[in-house]
Amino acid sequence: MSLTTALNNAQAIFNNTGTQSSVVSNNIANAGNADYTRRQAMLTTDMSGAQVVKIARADEPSLQKAFLGSTSDDAAQQRLLKGYEDIQSGTIGGNNNEIAPATYLAALQTAMQTFAGSPSSITAAQSAINAAQDLSNSLNNATTAVNGIRTDADKEISSDVSSLNSLLAQFEQANDAVKTATATAGPTSSALSDAMDQRDSVLKQISQIVGVTTVTRPNGDMALYTSGGATLFETIPRQVTFTPTNSYTDGTVGNNVYIDGVVLDPGQGADTTAQGSLQAALQVRDDVAPTYQKQLDEISRGLVTMFSEKNQADSSQPALPGLFTWSGGTVPTDTTAVAGMAGTIAVNPALITSQGGDPTLLRDGGINGSDYVVNSSGDSGYSGLLDSYVTGMDTKMNFDPNAGSDTTASIMDYASASIGWLEDQRSSANTAAENTSAALSRSSEVYSNETGVNLDEELTLMMDIEQSYKAGTKILNAVNQMLQSVLDIAS
Repeated sequence: MSLTTALNNAQAIFNNTGTQSSVVSNNIANAGNADYTRRQAMLTTDMSGAQVVKIARADEPSLQKAFLGSTSDDAAQQRLLKGYEDIQSGTIGGNNNEIAPATYLAALQTAMQTFAGSPSSITAAQSAINAAQDLSNSLNNATTAVNGIRTDADKEISSDVSSLNSLLAQFEQANDAVKTATATAGPTSSALSDAMDQRDSVLKQISQIVGVTTVTRPNGDMALYTSGGATLFETIPRQVTFTPTNSYTDGTVGNNVYIDGVVLDPGQGADTTAQGSLQAALQVRDDVAPTYQKQLDEISRGLVTMFSEKNQADSSQPALPGLFTWSGGTVPTDTTAVAGMAGTIAVNPALITSQGGDPTLLRDGGINGSDYVVNSSGDSGYSGLLDSYVTGMDTKMNFDPNAGSDTTASIMDYASASIGWLEDQRSSANTAAENTSAALSRSSEVYSNETGVNLDEELTLMMDIEQSYKAGTKILNAVNQMLQSVLDIAS
């Protein structure tokens, strides 16, 4: 080996170890950065020796796809679970269902039984009226809570749409940087890896809002599509549009979300099909909350119907609201939920003492006038009408099949079944959320193990680089000694 060759080898070692140590140092510095992908200086050997040919990035497209999918699934499931929990806390209360309509309904039945046992007692009559007011108030409050949950979901949808549009704009910048670096960056430049890290970071944030699939082109360009096939990004960001609704009242229909002109459908089921928080928020707003509201409306319809008064003089006349009335002022005749009925149900003012009413009309009938009096003799010990109300609360009736609960049940059982429906849905959503969380944890760990930085490995590699550097210095020292010997001889 000539001295020139030895010097060239030493120079190559110094160049290689310099690049390698820079790459390893950068890896170590970003060990805690979840958006950083490990780099590695790739060496090749030819007739001229070993040299760094490129800085390779630890890309794992298949693992990234699984990680993004798990991210979308978990974001959706956690948002749906929150929706069920919000409805539970806002309309039912704690584990004992303290504020649930079913709880107040049971209290009303007990008060009615007490009144039927002592029909002459004004105190018992007033207690029954008070229990009825508590029940109507619970239905009003539950409706307010449900509408509030829908309003909050709508605001979240608006926020998600705004964030998604912003992220797509950021993705365009990162994608352009990748294309530019692909075309101009040298093989040992870190510009391409940095740009790809930035693009992947934005992509991860997008996947939390909406399910996303990627298509990569030869020049490094990437296109994005939703899991449903709508275009999110192809050369330029596609527009995501939504018109928010400031507040929700009974029967309000929320506006659609459009991605590149295509409607984004809400998720379905307690183990939701939604991907990303946006679809799950749509599901809470347009499916979960309205379904529960229908059950509240059906309980209200059952109460108005059950406690209605019939014309004793002319049976052909329609029944009129009795103990309970509502803004419509009629007794529904079919088995279809009346939107918003639970929000306006109230005790008939004709029975409320503070409003000039007479609570004994509940015992005798006649809330709607003399033609509706059942206890025509005015007997203070009469309990026939009260007994029929108590029996009616345990008598089966038909309910709207679109309300998601029983179609034939007593009003007592229906109210309990409504709690059961909500608890079953919440429990299923909770189990699914635990599963998606575990899946995300596993996919994140696997992806991180393959693309993240392992400090032990990097420190070991740094020691190997140090040994290579020492070998270079030994070669350089040996050449220096030989040159010095030649100079000594020449002198």
